[in-house]
Amino acid sequence: MAKPFVAGNWKMNTSISEAIKLARALRPALSGIDGVTRVICPPFISLAGVSAEFVGSDIKVGAQNMHSEPKGAFTGEIAGAMLKDVCDYVILGHSERRQLLGEQDDFINAKVRAALEIGLTPILCVGETLDQREAGNAGTVVEGQLQGGLRDVSAEDIGRSVVAYEPVWAIGTGRAATPEMAQEMMGLIRYEVARLSHIEIAGNVPLLYGGSVNAENAAELAEQRDLDGALVGGASLKADDFAAIAKAFATRA
Repeated sequence: MAKPFVAGNWKMNTSISEAIKLARALRPALSGIDGVTRVICPPFISLAGVSAEFVGSDIKVGAQNMHSEPKGAFTGEIAGAMLKDVCDYVILGHSERRQLLGEQDDFINAKVRAALEIGLTPILCVGETLDQREAGNAGTVVEGQLQGGLRDVSAEDIGRSVVAYEPVWAIGTGRAATPEMAQEMMGLIRYEVARLSHIEIAGNVPLLYGGSVNAENAAELAEQRDLDGALVGGASLKADDFAAIAKAFATRA
């Protein structure tokens, strides 16, 4: 069984001073919550400051994106090697980058492989739009994104990864998938990860749900068999709310 895992994606929120203030509130709020991996993903400009606030704790830091190339003429981009000193995780393939910036599976796959090569743990995001779900294609879409994102990734490296299911129609809308809907998709994802690697490896890959997760619905989501944790957006900007979500998943440990 995968260790419970919660990640806070701050997206394009907080100045550097606001980020440090929030990190200082999160450190005591998250302390003592045993058996749960806790990862904070601030904007690039705040990674160093937030990382410094968590020195000496077991709270981890992640980036929200990275480029697939190690260096070069890519104005405005960040290479994985630039992140290594300040974080351990990186979110890749988030639906906002797929939908708003046109990122495709091939590019996301190159990022996943680059992250693994330098020792960062990728949090690979997959999820369908409302139109795709209503057309009955949600499973096919998610399977395709998993296959594309993990293409040419070894079974061992899949075992070093995290997968987040985030239905596009639930992100930031307040309309979360029901626990039963989330479990159904998580079961499909677990099966596909096992097919791409090995059943024992798949059992230890943390599967996160993302999409309007909050302190009120976290406990019910945590009861689902294949739902190991959450990728949290807006609620991660409030220390008490994010801690409550972490505590909800700690009951699985």
